[in-house]
Amino acid sequence: MKVLIIDDNALTRYTIKSLLLKLGHEVLGEAEDGESALKAYSELRPEVVFLDLIMPGRSGSEILDDLRALDPKARVVVVTAVEQVELDRRLADKGATAVIRKPFSYEEFKAAVSRIAEGFNL
Repeated sequence: MKVLIIDDNALTRYTIKSLLLKLGHEVLGEAEDGESALKAYSELRPEVVFLDLIMPGRSGSEILDDLRALDPKARVVVVTAVEQVELDRRLADKGATAVIRKPFSYEEFKAAVSRIAEGFNL
């Protein structure tokens, strides 16, 4: 998969990028805020976006709306520490492909990425 990572935390971006590379995927770019995220998505057109939910300025939920407006078929995986069933439902309604909970183990991440790469939603 060709991936864009959107997260305000450099360490989280590095971790996700390292795991994706280890799993044989290509990271096209990274963004740390909403404005750079939309620009990067428009320029790079990744197959999948890994998006943090809680960020300063525009939230991941708002960025998800913007990405879906740019491309209704955008595949967006929300990576968050927030655990809430209602939140998962709202994200799914907005078009999120999957939600991965932080902190995650390598095995959990690998299993989720494999399902996403195969075209399955979580």
